[in-house]
Amino acid sequence: MRALTLALLAMPLLVQAQTVRPQAGTPPPDWRGTLSFAAENDLFGRGGTDRNYTNGVQASWRSASAELPRPLAWFNARLGDWLGPGELRWGLAIGHTIFTPRDTARANPDPTDRPYAGQLYAAVALSRASASSLTVLELQGGVIGPAALGRQVQNNFHRVIGSERSFGWSQQLRHEPVFNIVAERKWRLPLANLGGLELEAMPSATISLGNGNLYGALGGMLRVGQGLAADFGPARIRPALAGSAFFQPDANPAGREWGWYAFAGLEGRAVGRDITLDGNTWRDSRRVNARPLVGDAQFGAAVFWRHYRLSYTHVIRSEEFYGQRGGMQQFGSVNLAFRF
Repeated sequence: MRALTLALLAMPLLVQAQTVRPQAGTPPPDWRGTLSFAAENDLFGRGGTDRNYTNGVQASWRSASAELPRPLAWFNARLGDWLGPGELRWGLAIGHTIFTPRDTARANPDPTDRPYAGQLYAAVALSRASASSLTVLELQGGVIGPAALGRQVQNNFHRVIGSERSFGWSQQLRHEPVFNIVAERKWRLPLANLGGLELEAMPSATISLGNGNLYGALGGMLRVGQGLAADFGPARIRPALAGSAFFQPDANPAGREWGWYAFAGLEGRAVGRDITLDGNTWRDSRRVNARPLVGDAQFGAAVFWRHYRLSYTHVIRSEEFYGQRGGMQQFGSVNLAFRF
């Protein structure tokens, strides 16, 4: 009931967003796709603590602004009004995330701490970008549990770098297919152009429905730099204040092939379900009492030149469950993208 109530409360955010008309104008046609790689790890936080959300990797591809494959074209035709005007892209992604408790030396983990969980997933996305907005609809499917190979990925990597392995993976969450549908809209609001530096605000609204992640989110980002029209911020692994997996340098009116920006942002999520905290849906498993409200603060920088973009995001995440030890978590996200 709590999850359903939160979903219904979050739905009007996107319905209301549909009534906001973007400014006239769309970016020029983009003839190149974008391939990007993201790596997130708490090594960039408090010295690499291996607890809570400890590691994530994702490879994603976004098409050029071209015609869709037939199944996606059928789907897009029925969502055209909601997606709004703009350059149309589709994309694919595959990713892997790992979650562990604070004490990884225990073979029988603390039952009041976060359970071990590995998640392997793939996603297909549709997006439309105008000069002033980006709308994304993403379908995610994957598996959580031993089949996701969380234990093998973490312990084999620790063996390579000479670090202690985690001993409690025998108590990880059980096998379960995971499906989510994520809808997101961002708006680009130019604020000033001073001495060649652009300043803009980028509010966003997101909703996720599924047995893996059920939440509604509101957030925003401030950016300052040059060539901001090239993208909507650096890409991230969800749930997060994510940017765009594509970038388009010639979308800038000045036609520049390079640019940079620094950014800072906040996002708050009303969480109805997080399978990595709430445990398996239909089977008995480890679980903790999740907090209904979670917040992220982030800051970082990005630079792009011709067909390459590199970004770093530092994230400070509030406590996600009652009794979480160590307070807020910190981790970093590195993203490398190139166009071809």
